[in-house]
Amino acid sequence: MSWHATFVTLYPDAFPGVLGVGVLGRGLREGQWSYDCANPRDFGAGKHKLVDDTPAGGGPGMVLRADVLAATLDSVEADRRPRLLLSPRGRPFTQDFAHDLARGPGAVFVCGRFEGIDQRVIDARGLEEVSIGDFVLAGGEVAAQALVEACVRLVPGVLGAPASRDDESFEQGLLEYPHYTRPREFEGRAIPDVLLSGDHGKVAKWRRDQALELTRARRPDLLRAVQSGDKKDETTT
Repeated sequence: MSWHATFVTLYPDAFPGVLGVGVLGRGLREGQWSYDCANPRDFGAGKHKLVDDTPAGGGPGMVLRADVLAATLDSVEADRRPRLLLSPRGRPFTQDFAHDLARGPGAVFVCGRFEGIDQRVIDARGLEEVSIGDFVLAGGEVAAQALVEACVRLVPGVLGAPASRDDESFEQGLLEYPHYTRPREFEGRAIPDVLLSGDHGKVAKWRRDQALELTRARRPDLLRAVQSGDKKDETTT
């Protein structure tokens, strides 16, 4: 079975979006992953098919109704895929999280809109809230596509050679080292000599040193985690 994403969205035309181009689009066409959409408007309340209402207790905006979203979720095939609600108050999405999802059968991605969704359906349907960062979007569709892209590129066969992602940011706990290619010199800036030396050992050391320096400067929190892991390894050997 291919990795399968279900998007619960009021805007199914937003998909596949960026997921339909490049290597991900090729993987979609070749059946390495698949997707479908479930639209809450198909389960709207009353003759006007309402999907939202004013917030209890007053306040701005509208809230997606629990009964409508529950009916939408119940229409999705029951399986062991996790149900993820894209939300700025959710658990931060990480590369490790992406690996965990990529190893499974896929996921159901609930794309919120309006002011939010009724808390009762979050609780009743066991939705796990997930965040892609400390900012707010108009809806969850862009965030859902970001999560799926991070996962699908890890699905075997989608990228081709698995080794192509081994040195990427976060895979080894560090930010990725700088890359260079032709021309040898650009506006007075030359490719570092070590990368043209042909000495694979020196190249590997330079890349590791650069990754450490970038991580130290930009994400010291990641560096502390890597150093902590190194110390644990030393104590167990």
